[in-house]
Amino acid sequence: MSDSFLVYYRLRPTPTPTVPKGPPPTVFKIFTPPELKPYNGENNMPVYLAVRGKVFDVTPGRNFYGPGGPYENFAGRDASRGLACGSFDEDMLTKDLHGPLDDLKGLGDDERNALADWEARFSEKYLVVGKLIAEGDKRAAQPF
Repeated sequence: MSDSFLVYYRLRPTPTPTVPKGPPPTVFKIFTPPELKPYNGENNMPVYLAVRGKVFDVTPGRNFYGPGGPYENFAGRDASRGLACGSFDEDMLTKDLHGPLDDLKGLGDDERNALADWEARFSEKYLVVGKLIAEGDKRAAQPF
């Protein structure tokens, strides 16, 4: 081997490493129940759910909250009452997406504590990507 080849081999330009492309930035958004509904993990959509008005991106937990998961009923919906009551039943969800949000009346202290625990767990694990409001709600611009 020639000396010039060894010099070239050691000093040759190396390809610039490429950084993998990350997910698109998430922008905080105001959602109404009908606007939140498509975020159920179907059709390559992310998985969002709401807890006490906070909309969480639970896409990293798609196996639990997305299609086929044990919590799939909550995807794209307000999961507050179901989480508080420990129920995955469809009747735990607000039926009229164009009506008022669930005011959580009728929950006992144990259920309210359970809901607070779920909200804390989601806050630690997932990003808050928005706020859930009822259609026509004038308080949309107010913070939590």
